[in-house]
Amino acid sequence: MTSSSRPAGSPARPRCELAFATPRKLPHARELRGRVVVLDVAFASDASGGGFAKITLPFIEQLGPRLVGWVDHHDHVMHERYRGDPRFVLATKAEHGACPEMVTPDVVERIGPVDTIVCHTDFDGLCSAAKWLRGGREPYPGADDDARAIDTRTSTPGPIGHRFDRALRARPRDTALFGLVVRHLTTGLDDTSLWEPVDHAAAELAPFEDVARRIAEHYRVIALGPSEVVAPALRSLSFVDATTQHGRYDKTLLLLIGQERASLALVVDLDTATLAARYDSGMNFLDALGLSGGMPTLVSIPKKRLPDALRRLGAADADVISTE
Repeated sequence: MTSSSRPAGSPARPRCELAFATPRKLPHARELRGRVVVLDVAFASDASGGGFAKITLPFIEQLGPRLVGWVDHHDHVMHERYRGDPRFVLATKAEHGACPEMVTPDVVERIGPVDTIVCHTDFDGLCSAAKWLRGGREPYPGADDDARAIDTRTSTPGPIGHRFDRALRARPRDTALFGLVVRHLTTGLDDTSLWEPVDHAAAELAPFEDVARRIAEHYRVIALGPSEVVAPALRSLSFVDATTQHGRYDKTLLLLIGQERASLALVVDLDTATLAARYDSGMNFLDALGLSGGMPTLVSIPKKRLPDALRRLGAADADVISTE
């Protein structure tokens, strides 16, 4: 999905199209207009059904010189390949908890005018797009802090970030909402009428949270055995199977509840298994599971890879898989 946006009251710039993406699902390069910048989209990991070689690399190569910038803060082994390429502004999650803080006036000025912004679909990515359109200026005071709080889940965002976050969690695939959020942020929240659809979407999250809390009643906690990849202080795992409620619960809340009960949380769904730990825990699932990239403290893997993952973490797979 693409749309156009320009901050109200800002100097006239060529209208810029937006394309929304995830690491696993990138737009077709041929459908993107002109000079392209990518914001908050991680290089695909080998848990993404093809990984970097089949997803990210073809996209980069097909864009060629039209790709003028890529700003991202997710860990990946392939970052080193682009270390000397000035188009790529890459960091780890530990270095930058969120992407908007990397979208500075200097970066925007150096990369220059763009015709298309490709951005991730969470608040972190949409805020990055809005900040780019504003020349590297925050959409509102504290927007960078809100993005960091939301993306790391280590603190509570302010009331503005909270409203946006709830709306996006309620409608994680609503491209119309993504465009509206970028528009609202880009104009510096000047058009108060735009809050109505945002708040309407946010109100839809409550039922998903209720389902997540009911699922959480079935969490089980086990102690993890000796492991070379899990520190002794982190060797407890809470796990729950949410398959029967697929698509009807808030996974973010469910994982946070799991982390309240054990150092590591595991949610098993229809075809994926998601592992999470606190941002400041020191846990690195990428290293532990031999994954090439992503967030060190939050990973989703195909369900078929769960037995191997559990063995690496020090859990007997039967302790988890045979309980449901």
